[in-house]
Amino acid sequence: MPVTPHKAQRPYRGVFPVAPTIFDERGELDLEGQRRCIDFMIDAGSHGICILANFSEQFVLTDAERETVMRAVMEHVAGRVPVIVTTTHFSSAVCAARSQQAEAAGAAMVMVMPPYHGATFRVPEKGVVEFFKVLSGAINIPIMIQDAPVAGTPLSVELLARLARELANIRYFKIEVAGAASKLRSLIEAGGKDIEGPWDGEEAITLLADLDAGATGAMTGGGYPDGIRQIIDPYFAGDREKAKAAYERWLPLINYENRQCGLIACKAMMQAGGVIKSDAVRHPLQPLHPATRAGLLELAKERDALALRWGK
Repeated sequence: MPVTPHKAQRPYRGVFPVAPTIFDERGELDLEGQRRCIDFMIDAGSHGICILANFSEQFVLTDAERETVMRAVMEHVAGRVPVIVTTTHFSSAVCAARSQQAEAAGAAMVMVMPPYHGATFRVPEKGVVEFFKVLSGAINIPIMIQDAPVAGTPLSVELLARLARELANIRYFKIEVAGAASKLRSLIEAGGKDIEGPWDGEEAITLLADLDAGATGAMTGGGYPDGIRQIIDPYFAGDREKAKAAYERWLPLINYENRQCGLIACKAMMQAGGVIKSDAVRHPLQPLHPATRAGLLELAKERDALALRWGK
């Protein structure tokens, strides 16, 4: 089925949360649940959606399942919002092939971490540069570099600015390392016009500081795009005080997701609100403790999160 091109124009800005991958109680893909999840995220105000990221449990999917999820989401979104597809792989060739497949399916952008495998199996800076050169030359859509601690590969501001300067498709940067605001500010200063999208990437826990540093997008968990919009919209409209008040209101839930729940938080909220039937994660990941789940849902209910009533 042909995919309708997305209508949003670059530069991409706003809330682009990560969609979870939905499983049934047996741990199999639940594509109907996946489609409902996407509909909820769009209804909740997502400017765009990212799929197959770490918060999507990409590391527990087979290659065939990755393709199944990608095609199901792209066909269901049908151009309503731009979709970012995560195509991370250690191999330059495999990452390039995944990215070409995503572009052909209608992706607006790909997101990629530098090559990594385990705690110490990394490549030097020369290899990182060559990796992104291969990737940039393989596709015609923008690339977001995911600067994440999980990769274990230091990416200096100077290196990121160089990649943006030398490689035409390296234009977006999801910064989720310690001191993200300082790094965003320095990257914007070093890269200038080549930094099309400096984005917050710490599940919004540092969102206000990152916006103050110049972030133009936020990639958060998928449980409450409506809450993140309440922060970002007034900020971009020039009302920092209203944004600050909204940030203070939503921060307890943001913190609880970040520190207590992790990637399962959005599934727990969606399941509680009838968006999806099961909040299952794939083994060896573990379900939330009932007390932790209750604490999450209490905070979400107090903030009238749309996820808790969308499917009822």
